[in-house]
Amino acid sequence: MTRQQLLDLYFLDARHRLIELAAFLDRLERAQGPADYRLKSFRAALVGLAGSKKNKTKTTLLAFSDVSTRPVTTAATQGATGAPPPKVPLPRRRARRLRK
Repeated sequence: MTRQQLLDLYFLDARHRLIELAAFLDRLERAQGPADYRLKSFRAALVGLAGSKKNKTKTTLLAFSDVSTRPVTTAATQGATGAPPPKVPLPRRRARRLRK
């Protein structure tokens, strides 16, 4: 498919989605209270869309992905949030003192 054909087929749909994203961001900026980690992932994904770099889909997916490979010992929640939660430092173990 040519670039012209893609624009003819999908431009209005993509334009609509972009306007919806702008409206979402406007609502977020007007809302009270602190933002959480999901907004940070969202903004990182938006940065990945700017410019002419290739692989925008991969960059966007990675902005919303938890790429850690270490399994969690217990799940804090049962549902997905759509973005990786902030890394919580592991508790330091107190060194055992050996009694002689």
